[in-house]
Amino acid sequence: MTYDTSSILFALSLTLFAGLSTGIGSALAFFTRTTNVRFLTASLGFSAGVMIYVSMIEIFVKARDSLSTAAGDSKGYLITTFAFFCGILLIAIIDKLVPSFENPHEVREIEEMSGAAAEEAKRRNLERMGIFSAIAIAIHNFPEGLATFVGGLQDPTLGVSIAVAVAIHNIPEGIAVSVPLYYATGSRKKAFCLSFLSGLSEPVGALVGYFLIFRYMNDYVFGFLFAMVAGIMVFISLDELLPTAENYGEHHIAMYGVVAGMIVMATSLVLFA
Repeated sequence: MTYDTSSILFALSLTLFAGLSTGIGSALAFFTRTTNVRFLTASLGFSAGVMIYVSMIEIFVKARDSLSTAAGDSKGYLITTFAFFCGILLIAIIDKLVPSFENPHEVREIEEMSGAAAEEAKRRNLERMGIFSAIAIAIHNFPEGLATFVGGLQDPTLGVSIAVAVAIHNIPEGIAVSVPLYYATGSRKKAFCLSFLSGLSEPVGALVGYFLIFRYMNDYVFGFLFAMVAGIMVFISLDELLPTAENYGEHHIAMYGVVAGMIVMATSLVLFA
């Protein structure tokens, strides 16, 4: 299975776009006084809807088709299912290894950057928290970069959909990371730059995947990898996006966002099938 240079560059550009969207979250944290919880909740739900729908309806099916071609229908389905849960296990282990105190997916709001909360936080040892926050987001974004890259290589339309969903997911993540970094350093500029650069782990994940995996690409490897991507995206949606939306207290708006994301994803797949 071979890909031309333009396809590879396109897939890499998608991961760069998705990763650097953490900078949008950082900018919102610095230039907006309050968190628009309704918009953020709807956006997180929309991203979850896109990820869940495309994972179960498109990515899992493509992975099964590839593995069925290589190993037969019955065995191919079995391997696809196994790989799907391997993806969930991988991202779950990564999430477990990052302490919740430094975990960038723990909810923080823009309002935390000023006032009594900030003054209290500055009394603590926040340098460690700031460093670990940057490391944490890099670890979490690594498999997301691989997922976006694989999707972009397989199908440009699918890749764009995944990249947009991941980018939406990374915006509040950028807020969550820039807040403790700002506490730790006292510098808005440094917090913005570090949280922005931590998003580069997504294209790095894509590059590592390309150099270590894609030289050995065949129907087996592609199908297994694609099924893992589906598992990773489902876990991110259920463990991070939807709970974060719920934490903002807008349950129905989150659900409307999920349905809207599924509808948009379904429409795009039908139109460009």
